Amino acid sequence: MKTNILSWKLFMGTVAVCAFMGTGCSKNDSDGPSTPPPAKPDSTSVSGVVSGTWKKGSVVIVKGHLEVSAGSSLTIEEGVKVLMSDSVVKPEFIVKGNLYALGTATNPVTITVPDAWKTAGNQWGGLWGGITAAPTSAEIVLNYTDMSYGGAVTTDASPSVKAGLYKATAGEHIPALNYTNVAGKLVVMNSQIHNFYEDAFYIEGGSVIIASNKFYTTGIANGEAVNLKSGVLAEVAFNTIYSPNTNGMKLSNTGDRTPQIHVIGYNNTIVNAGWRRPTTKGGSVWLEKSVLAELYNNLLINDRYGVKRDVANPEDAKSKVAATYYYGYTQAAVDQFQPGKDIIAGTGDVIGTTAGSNDPKLVNYPLSNPMDNGTFDASWDFHLQAGSPALGKGKTDFTRLFANGLTVNGVVYKSPDAATYIGAWGTK
Repeated sequence: MKTNILSWKLFMGTVAVCAFMGTGCSKNDSDGPSTPPPAKPDSTSVSGVVSGTWKKGSVVIVKGHLEVSAGSSLTIEEGVKVLMSDSVVKPEFIVKGNLYALGTATNPVTITVPDAWKTAGNQWGGLWGGITAAPTSAEIVLNYTDMSYGGAVTTDASPSVKAGLYKATAGEHIPALNYTNVAGKLVVMNSQIHNFYEDAFYIEGGSVIIASNKFYTTGIANGEAVNLKSGVLAEVAFNTIYSPNTNGMKLSNTGDRTPQIHVIGYNNTIVNAGWRRPTTKGGSVWLEKSVLAELYNNLLINDRYGVKRDVANPEDAKSKVAATYYYGYTQAAVDQFQPGKDIIAGTGDVIGTTAGSNDPKLVNYPLSNPMDNGTFDASWDFHLQAGSPALGKGKTDFTRLFANGLTVNGVVYKSPDAATYIGAWGTK
């Protein structure tokens, strides 16, 4: 009798384990293993305080504001899709600790909204906030990360306003990324930032690398692609910036934080900048308020102005500009990048005086594309054709800020070395 009871208990225990594991149990080995169901990405709904790891290939549904607490870290692995899915709250992503979004070339991290929201009426985003870092945020890495459709306006109830972050007032559109720790490290590489309401990046401190990214469809009424302030030491290199509302880069010592801002911007391609802004203020690169800027090998195509200074609050006298390549399809564009009191003449610039001169010979981009067009075509190819006059004109004999890279979370990130061509793309 005891033997029968024991056998029954073992049988029922086996059934329970099989049920818990969600699998069937075979009578004998000859039945073979059951066919597992197709693998599906995990789908998780989150809000509030987050940390740890969002696993490779998962889908994260965001239903409310997010916060990485001071002293904590969140790692987002390759292929993770983060969907900002609260249309009422319009989530803000507050980072008081560390954030590592680690996509790959074939499997990027995506931070966006549901596809159904990506309509023509929402081209300029505003459907979620952005990544807003507190001064306690020591490290942020966005590598192979695609961010889009953000830039929502703050309210009195916004976490950023309550915490005194960004501009700490209601009525401000949040940039895709705001970073503020002068002692921190920020790396954004191989990423795409697009369809944002205003500034893409508004950086107010830190050792910073912004390299090999694409910025497009940003700024409905104002805003820059890369807006850097005092407290920043930055390399901005090999970025493609298409049709920012105002400048591709705005560089300023505003805030008077230590250290003085020092930016080395090289081998960037900036196209159609500044023409959509209702009032004029720059349109390629803007320098002001004692910024120490070194600009080399930048290709400026159909931008509203050349490298421009604020005459009343000019750049640091130690700033350098060299090997800037200018192209204007219209005479109006050409006239506005001619050197003068507010347009800086660089050493070794390639600059013409008539419409259409100095065609850079891009592989696939219509130079007649309307200069106020903010819509990006993914088929465009900004590589240079063989025989382009932008080849061989680049300057490479300058000292970088982070020639040995930045070490973040144990990984060394390094901007590409300066090229002998001008712009972000050489020949194929």
